[in-house]
Amino acid sequence: MKIALAQMSSGIVPEENANQLCSLIAEAAAGGATMIFTPEMSGLLDRDRSRAATAIRSEPDDVVLSAVRSEAEKAGIWVQLGSLAIRDLGDPGAKWKNRSYLINPQGDITARYDKIHLFDVDLGPDESQRESSAYAGGHNAVVAPVPEATLGLSICYDLRFPALYEALTNAGADILSVPAAFTVPTGKVHWEILLRARAIEAGAFVVAAAQYGRHEDGRATYGHSMVVDPWGEILLDMGDGAGLGFCDLDMAKVQEVRSRVPAVANRKSFEMPVKTS
Repeated sequence: MKIALAQMSSGIVPEENANQLCSLIAEAAAGGATMIFTPEMSGLLDRDRSRAATAIRSEPDDVVLSAVRSEAEKAGIWVQLGSLAIRDLGDPGAKWKNRSYLINPQGDITARYDKIHLFDVDLGPDESQRESSAYAGGHNAVVAPVPEATLGLSICYDLRFPALYEALTNAGADILSVPAAFTVPTGKVHWEILLRARAIEAGAFVVAAAQYGRHEDGRATYGHSMVVDPWGEILLDMGDGAGLGFCDLDMAKVQEVRSRVPAVANRKSFEMPVKTS
C-alpha cells in the first residue's frame, strides 16, 4: 500500500490552504499513492481566535472540506484530512471542533473524529496554549476501513495518551493516524519517541503528517512528518520544509510483528489499584 504524507505550513486564509491541499492531493495521486495524509489544522492555523472566528464554518459551508472532497474524487484517491476547525451546524455559538476526516475516492466522507484530548499546557513564560477555551473535545474513538487495512484516527496531543491507541487497536486498527501541529520545544524531545512507542505498543503502522515552520499567526511547528512500522523502525522522516513524501506499507508486517511479540493479544483487564494509608 503506497501512501503519501503532506507536510504543510498552513496559514490564516482557508482558500489558500485549500489550493495547496488540492495540489498535494493531485501530486500524491500522480505519484501512485492510494491515500494521502495531511496535518492537523490543514485548512486554517490561526491562534488569533477573533480573526479565526471569521473564517471557521460549519461542514456544509467549509471551503477547504468542499475543495478536498472534489479533488479526492477528481484524483481518485483516499484522503485522511488531518483536521479542520469546524463550527457546530446546529449551534453556531457553541465551541468549535477540531475534526479529522476520512474521504474516499468518490469524495464521500466515510469517517469523522473529534479530537478528544485538548492541548491545555504551559510550556514556559513565552508559550501557553488553551485549546479548550475555543474547542470542545470529542468523546468517541473512531476506526474505519481503508484499502488493505483498518485505520484508527487521532490528532496531535492524543499521542500522549496510550489508552486511546489501545482502544483503537482493540477495535482492529492496524494503521494509526496522528496528524499534528507539534510545537518546536516538545517536538525536539518527544515527537519521535512517542510515535515509535505507540507503534511498538500497538504492533501497528503509525502515520503522522505534520505542520512545519514559522506560520502567519506567529507560531512555529516542528515538522518531521513520519511513518513508523510495527517494529518501531522509522520508514520516513520528512525533516524540515513543506512538501510531499511517499512511503510503502507492507501490511503483512503487522501480523508478523504481532506474532513475534503478541502484546495486543496478551492484553488483560485489571482492577484499579486501591490506595492504602
